[in-house]
Amino acid sequence: MKKVVMVSGGGRGLGAAITHKLLDDGWTVSLGLRDLSQADAFSGLVSAHPFDATDPVSATNWADATHAQHGQIDALVNNAGILRMVDFEQGDEDDLDDLWSINVKAPFRLIKATLPHLKAGGHGRVVNIASTDAKRYRAGTSVGYAMTKHALLAMTQAVRQAAWDDGVRATALCPGAIDTDLIADLPSVTPKADRMTPETVAGLVAMLLALPNQASVPELVANTRLESLI
Repeated sequence: MKKVVMVSGGGRGLGAAITHKLLDDGWTVSLGLRDLSQADAFSGLVSAHPFDATDPVSATNWADATHAQHGQIDALVNNAGILRMVDFEQGDEDDLDDLWSINVKAPFRLIKATLPHLKAGGHGRVVNIASTDAKRYRAGTSVGYAMTKHALLAMTQAVRQAAWDDGVRATALCPGAIDTDLIADLPSVTPKADRMTPETVAGLVAMLLALPNQASVPELVANTRLESLI
């Protein structure tokens, strides 16, 4: 029987690359999407479900619908996220609230909704797409964004503590700059030629999901630049 993975924000950008890779690897993929038409790109190979990262109920509804349709949930990839420039001179409370809602509270809700199913299989996996900004603060980046990714890193450790004995393994995947629309217009961003492709990061996700329980990776950093700390 194929394993079932839920991927948030899997309809475009990095999420689409992850979805294609996992389909190629034989996974059954359940996508949580605000725009269900994005699932058309996968030619009927995925199940698509409404998911709004700002709506607490939609996380539970998506998990319940996935389990009802496929009978199991073996993995969760928290990929959906946003970037707003928030520091001590720019951005406002609404920007900060949006970052917290989508980058932190939504993954928390999805983990909470899926954890009983992940435990039941004895080999559940959670991959949280964090960032090198979860590992340090670099001048010129968004303080608000870095705060949320640090929180996601802490959440990953909490999952490991909560469900280790039930075979659940969680990883915070911390990539550097990825060549997607998320960073396309940011000042001082890593030059395009030096960014990772979405396919590279998708390959890392697939590797993490395929590892046995005996090879647990709490964090995986894949940087695009030379830094002394990461």
